[in-house]
Amino acid sequence: MEFTTLLYEEKKEIGIISLNRPHRMNAVIEEMYDDLSRLLDKISIENKVRAVIIKGAVYKKDGNLRFAFCSGADLKKHGEGKRNQNEKKEYIKKAHLLNKKIYEFEKPVIACVNGHARGAGSELALCCYFIFIGEEATIGFPETGLGTFVGGGVTYILPRIVGLTKAKYLIYSGKVLTGKEAVEIGLSIETHPLEILFSQTFEFALNLAEKAPVSMKYAKKMIHKTWNLQYEDASDLEAEAILSCMATKDWQEGIDAFKEKRKPVYKGE
Repeated sequence: MEFTTLLYEEKKEIGIISLNRPHRMNAVIEEMYDDLSRLLDKISIENKVRAVIIKGAVYKKDGNLRFAFCSGADLKKHGEGKRNQNEKKEYIKKAHLLNKKIYEFEKPVIACVNGHARGAGSELALCCYFIFIGEEATIGFPETGLGTFVGGGVTYILPRIVGLTKAKYLIYSGKVLTGKEAVEIGLSIETHPLEILFSQTFEFALNLAEKAPVSMKYAKKMIHKTWNLQYEDASDLEAEAILSCMATKDWQEGIDAFKEKRKPVYKGE
């Protein structure tokens, strides 16, 4: 499978996706949404890939490296004004469907924000399971200052992560957060210097990859689904998830490994 806007490799049990338009600071265009959607569909059915990392490719200019996760939508292309109203709707639809696919993806997806993240780039990171961000990187939602609006589920997800007041502040003001600030408000899990950011993200991904895939799937599904439910309803859904896990070979493997004092080997069965 070939891609025009992405690089992809598999290392151990981790799928590593690099947004690959570094000359445009990895800004999003329609083809990138198409490539990401096709690649995630491929990864979803591959048992050997247990977790996914999304990061930005690096651009070398005048001997210096320029780091960016994703600078948002490609405003240069937007500014060409070639899209009619239906094409604009299709572009927005692609963006929303791709972000929804990431948000609901059954395998852990981790954003490795190794440079500036803005707009569509921040939306993409927000839809991942977790965000690891470089100390030198920044993340923000500048849409209100550009005469547009956030998308990709930001108004739904962001308040659930950082709280309503902080979410309103970030969206209204367009405040750009440093890596440290993103961790302080709970938007990011960890921040590290850029030279070790990926290795720390990869180590965390390996930790998640060792978990039972069916259990991880239910963890994601239940946390999302039970957010606004009453306790009794959430508890009932958890009970159903437990019963489903107990019907798997991985459940027995977990029990056997515990008894035998060894590391379990899960197969997603």
